[in-house]
Amino acid sequence: MAAYRILIKSSAAKEIEAVDAKTQRQRIVTRIRALAQDPRALGSDKLAGYADRYRVRQGQFRIIYLIDDSRSEVTIFRVARRKHVYR
Repeated sequence: MAAYRILIKSSAAKEIEAVDAKTQRQRIVTRIRALAQDPRALGSDKLAGYADRYRVRQGQFRIIYLIDDSRSEVTIFRVARRKHVYR
């Protein structure tokens, strides 16, 4: 499988920078990098109501992303705590 290119929206980048614990930030970034190899990896769930959006868990945080197979791109939309991410 070819590697996907990771694109992060500026709002998602700010959400990552706002994570308090450095170790948690590093885990989130590692999880995002892993999406480049397999965006539909074990643990990723398709979001209801969307044709191409997925979520993946990283501790208390959820990473919401879009997969574009035609361009081999993964776009990160949101990174937030579980109770805030779907609002």
